[in-house]
Amino acid sequence: MDTSKDLGEFLTSRRARITPQQAGLTLYGGNRRVPGLRRQEVAMLAGLSVEYLTRLERGTAGGVSDSVLDALARALQLDEAETSHLFDLARAARGSHRGPRRQSQSRVRPSVQRILDSMTTTPAFVRNGRLDVLATNPLGHVLYAPVFDEPARPANLARFCFLDPRAGELYPNWDDAADTSVALLRTEAGRDPYNKALTNLVGELATRSDAFRTRWARHDVRLHRTGSKRFCHPVVGELALAFDAMELPADPGLTLTAYSAEPGTAEEKLRLLASWAATVAQPETAPAADQA
Repeated sequence: MDTSKDLGEFLTSRRARITPQQAGLTLYGGNRRVPGLRRQEVAMLAGLSVEYLTRLERGTAGGVSDSVLDALARALQLDEAETSHLFDLARAARGSHRGPRRQSQSRVRPSVQRILDSMTTTPAFVRNGRLDVLATNPLGHVLYAPVFDEPARPANLARFCFLDPRAGELYPNWDDAADTSVALLRTEAGRDPYNKALTNLVGELATRSDAFRTRWARHDVRLHRTGSKRFCHPVVGELALAFDAMELPADPGLTLTAYSAEPGTAEEKLRLLASWAATVAQPETAPAADQA
């Protein structure tokens, strides 16, 4: 990743999305060429000189302090994910990263697999920041059955979303799934900008998918901890499930995601899916030859 370029583009993209009214600024006159904030306005709100902000938007982050980044985050009304991303990009641009931030994970520990397997009524899987699915339980495997149809391993959720036409069938809200996939990859790229496998995946998707390339250029990031997701499964039909995503402290970079049904909603369909899972062979999830 080009860390200096990413920092500059992220700052300008966040500046462009905030209107003066949202920033609490009073406008005089109606002739305004940009919908977002001008550089001078952000500098004023953050207590910086225009020259200093210009250097940051050009990716020059040498000597930038945490207090300056905090002031920019407030001026640009960044959320938690965006603020963390700003700090990650600044560290990378000023050379604070010394090699990969964390060791890429290609397999889960046996004890984690046992935890997954014990969740017999809950679809669950473990992924890394690149959205490789490294382990599942049987119910998680059949919930994402189309993802695993291709023999390549590890199965990758972003590659499926953008390169497999069946993604539009599995995800009724495909746009939301696509936005989330790209935002998670952007977040990971900020955390681990020198991950060669991640860079290769982004390059592949940007080359092969206009939809991915357009979303990547937005510089959106996201923390994906809890929420809801809709599926249209080829066996049981539509499912609306809640999810909780939990990072594994002993395995930095790995996240366990579990789905559950609200009482009285998709519980019966999950039971049907569990019955089907018992009859389906579960191929190995994750030899990861392309991990860096």
